[in-house]
Amino acid sequence: MTTIKKSVITRRHFAASVAAFGVAAPGILRAQEEAPAAGTVEIRTNNYSIRSWQGHFASLRKGAILVDTKGRTLHYWPEGEAYHKVFPVSVPLTPDLTRLGRTSIVRKRVGPDWRPTPSMLKRNPDLPDYIGPGPENPLGTHALYLSWQYYRIHGTNDTRKIGRQSSNGCIGLYNDDIEELFELAKVGTQVLLI
Repeated sequence: MTTIKKSVITRRHFAASVAAFGVAAPGILRAQEEAPAAGTVEIRTNNYSIRSWQGHFASLRKGAILVDTKGRTLHYWPEGEAYHKVFPVSVPLTPDLTRLGRTSIVRKRVGPDWRPTPSMLKRNPDLPDYIGPGPENPLGTHALYLSWQYYRIHGTNDTRKIGRQSSNGCIGLYNDDIEELFELAKVGTQVLLI
């Protein structure tokens, strides 16, 4: 009797395999015909880009986070440029919810609580007033608070949102990824959303 064994591949495993394939075999994949900004180095394979911090930051003092809202990726460089991390993210639903520019991490919190912003309540008055830490919390397990009021880089318990336009303004990561970034980033880490 022949037994057929099925393999289960999740979207996350598939995306990681595609990214690894793109790094291992760049000659096979074609880069998009898009010119990078002056002073930057950019490699694109499909919608996944690897960027250089030069041209975006004057230095890596306290590290740097670059969020590419079009590429739906977050790039992290530590002070000293020992390595470069890239994470897939969710981005805001619409351009009017998207805030671009420079900010920094002002606070870090494990097990954040969540309250809807006034504009969220205006769009959807049925939202709950408060959700404490736990599996129902839209901020996931960890949050990096930015100097802009109401804006955060945080985890999510709804993994379907990653790689999509799905947030009300924040940048969302898989809980495993935000936990890793949370350990690496510091209060004072510079952040740029483009």
